[in-house]
Amino acid sequence: MRLVFFDIECASVYKTCAKICAFGYVVCDENFNILEKEDILINPKGKFNLTDRKGEKGIVLPYEYSEFKKYPAFPAVYPRIKALLEDEKNVVLGHAVLNDVKYLNLETRRFKLPSFKFSFADSQLFFMTLVNDFSRQFGLEHIAEELGVEFTPHRAADDAYATMRVVEAMCKQLGCGYFGLKDKLGFINGKIENYSISRPQTKGFKKYKSDCRKQKEERSRARVAFYNNLTRKRYKKGGRLGGKVFCFSRAIEDDISLSIGLVDKIYELGGKYSQHVDECYYYVQPAGDNTDRTRKAAKAGKNILGFDGFTELLND
Repeated sequence: MRLVFFDIECASVYKTCAKICAFGYVVCDENFNILEKEDILINPKGKFNLTDRKGEKGIVLPYEYSEFKKYPAFPAVYPRIKALLEDEKNVVLGHAVLNDVKYLNLETRRFKLPSFKFSFADSQLFFMTLVNDFSRQFGLEHIAEELGVEFTPHRAADDAYATMRVVEAMCKQLGCGYFGLKDKLGFINGKIENYSISRPQTKGFKKYKSDCRKQKEERSRARVAFYNNLTRKRYKKGGRLGGKVFCFSRAIEDDISLSIGLVDKIYELGGKYSQHVDECYYYVQPAGDNTDRTRKAAKAGKNILGFDGFTELLND
């Protein structure tokens, strides 16, 4: 078997269109000896409009953009790329590869070409599973630095090469070959067929997603219970808190074993509670809270109370 690592750069990416300008790949044997390495440059048939995932910060590719007009458009290189990725002797990998597979999908639709059909693995998901951290995306540069791999970012063939070295480093760390790495991490390939894409998975990632769903459901139930309790509250005139309006951070509000009792106490003392930051006089947050809600309260100049300060206010 041969391992094929690939990476794609686009002149622009939109929801329904990705104009590919470079397809870089590295082919190696199971011992990570390089057999081929190439950048296939492509005329994107469109302008360069490069942004990050949020559509904001511009990305600079290490190419001369004006040169791309000299190269063939995607349909001309499609048969070669398709043969490489669909060869049964090849194992296909990339970094955050789901994005690149989506780009291929969009380009085949754009030019009315038959769908790709191959399975693929993801070095990013390998690393996330290895370090057991699925809470954020790990960029290739971060992982490469972590594992001591040097390369030129955003040159497609070099990104593919770095992906290969990252996978090799993980294999060395676990003392196994590529297929041993897959087994140890419980990895399941993603797949593209008939323009439909299934994402790659690992047992650890599946558990993380399941836990996230359960936590979301618990938060949702807690917010319903908190809201239902709040709607039954009536303002008490003449209390010590004198009509002051409070709002809690989500971390406090979602802990209904704590928050419902605190709201009861606020109303007993003549205060009120609002779930809208704009309406509050006091905003209560735990130490280290830096959520959007808390930042909004700080920006609006609300009176910020730590939890200790808040309890002192209630018990004064």
